[in-house]
Amino acid sequence: MLYHLLYPLHTTYSFFNVFRYITFRTIYAIVTALVISFLIGEVVTEMLRRYQIGQQIRSDGPKSHMSKSGTPTMGGILILIAMVGSTLLWADLTNRYVWLVLTATVGFGAIGFMDDYLKCIRKNTKGLLPRYKFSLQILVALIIALGVYRSAAYSPILSVPFFKNIIPDLGALYIPFAILVIVGASNAVNLTDGLDGLVIGPITVTAVAYTIVAYVTGHRTFSEYLLIPYIEGAGELSVFCGAMIGASLGFLWYNAYPASIFMGDVGSLPLGGALGTVAVISKHELLLALVGGIFVMEALSVIFQVASFKSSGRRVFLMAPIHHHFELKGWKEPKIVVRFWILSIILALLSLSTLKLR
Repeated sequence: MLYHLLYPLHTTYSFFNVFRYITFRTIYAIVTALVISFLIGEVVTEMLRRYQIGQQIRSDGPKSHMSKSGTPTMGGILILIAMVGSTLLWADLTNRYVWLVLTATVGFGAIGFMDDYLKCIRKNTKGLLPRYKFSLQILVALIIALGVYRSAAYSPILSVPFFKNIIPDLGALYIPFAILVIVGASNAVNLTDGLDGLVIGPITVTAVAYTIVAYVTGHRTFSEYLLIPYIEGAGELSVFCGAMIGASLGFLWYNAYPASIFMGDVGSLPLGGALGTVAVISKHELLLALVGGIFVMEALSVIFQVASFKSSGRRVFLMAPIHHHFELKGWKEPKIVVRFWILSIILALLSLSTLKLR
């Protein structure tokens, strides 16, 4: 919005020419989302507390979590307001990719809101039934996948990290593949959300990585130099990723140990879905498995646990997702969180190195 209002003034006042630069608008998208979070964070927290929208703690989980019962949840609303608001202010709203990623954010946010509403307000412990929840996720991802696939400037090729000559063309199979990436990312992030600050740290790191990826993918000179697919207009997603960084940092202010607010599904589902969408649009889908390795590890721990228990009656971990396993091993919550953050930073650096190591 500010881009469309102020950039046309550059013909009269040269200062406004800075609005044409994605880097400038990305920086201020970060700052704006952060300021929005600080301005409304206390208001959202108090509103959730007043209406007694609190976290329900699993009785079979770590005993140290029982003290968290009743902590305001659905704090993802704060993230969505800051992220979407900042994007609308600073992004080029004529860019179709911006609207696709906003559709993913709002769509998955609505699904998360329905699940949290049933659990926290209607006191339905099951929430949105898995078959309905999963079906709605696939529907939103299908809309995104079709929007990307039908883009005139798009090609259904797959970029493989570390290998510049391996670029398989998936053809129409790209649609189910894109759905898998988006839905998988959304649910993997959701499974990681279990400790104070655990998920929002890797989300921030992953958003930083994809800010860079989106920028170089949408820059013809950089993409040709790095031998990566050039996607015209994809650079504008850097502004969205910047808004995600600012909103995540703002939420971390309230979610750091000991957390005064939890994000709930209304936060975790759209964050994962948005990252999956950015990965699909920027043609770095497989890279998400590396930079978001923490989310992959958490999801796989649940899959292995369930598969092992159903097949042999034995558990691979003391408890899944894996962060609970470390808790039951005696690790303190802050230590688990910080170590997972460190791993996330290492994976992000490794993933960015693949842009050159090809």
